[in-house]
Amino acid sequence: MKALKLCAPVFAGLLLAGCGSDDNDVMLETPMPTPPAAEEIMLKVTAVNLTNGQPLSPIGIALHKEGQFWQIGEAASAELETLAEGGDNSGLLGLDVVMMSSSADAPLAPGASQELMLTTESLEDYKLSVITMMVNTNDGFTGLNAMDVSNLAEGDSISMRTHAYDAGTEENTEAQGTIPGPADGGEGFNSAREAMDKVAMHPGVVGNDDGLSSSVLDSTHKFDNPLMMVTITRMK
Repeated sequence: MKALKLCAPVFAGLLLAGCGSDDNDVMLETPMPTPPAAEEIMLKVTAVNLTNGQPLSPIGIALHKEGQFWQIGEAASAELETLAEGGDNSGLLGLDVVMMSSSADAPLAPGASQELMLTTESLEDYKLSVITMMVNTNDGFTGLNAMDVSNLAEGDSISMRTHAYDAGTEENTEAQGTIPGPADGGEGFNSAREAMDKVAMHPGVVGNDDGLSSSVLDSTHKFDNPLMMVTITRMK
């Protein structure tokens, strides 16, 4: 009996310790882990005008995964026509396939350079296009068309020289009132299309020095390939 009397209080204490009230329950919430911040990738695009006397319209650059801005032998899109005849890049940069874009604010003078930046979280499957008009032409343009940049590592650079293209949307008359650049200050975009109506390599400027007396251009406006040097650098 003495053993029972000694153990009973201990047993009762254990029962009381095991029975807590709901008011004393402690709910511990485990905080959700903070996801790592997305990596910021920055591309710098440097464009240099290599011509002697052919200003270029404000440079436009775009990142996209699908599509091309032009195809040799195919008719130019309305957006390309607007760029090639008047230097307006907003249509091309506003295409549905474009994921992000940037445009310079001013034309690029002969011998000058411009830098543009693009920031993204990934380069997977991305292509870069660069577009500009030779403004002392009827419908000449140059640039890079859907260049693969998906494998660029931090610190890597790619340099490319661009060629002159003819949108095939306006005849190369070089006549007064038909060229938007400083050599004429004439009309830019016109919805009418010439008979050829396909993108091709540009045949170059003829000019009044070459016997085309109706041309507002002269030998100072001539150009040869390449038109522009483009360097793409992954900054981070």
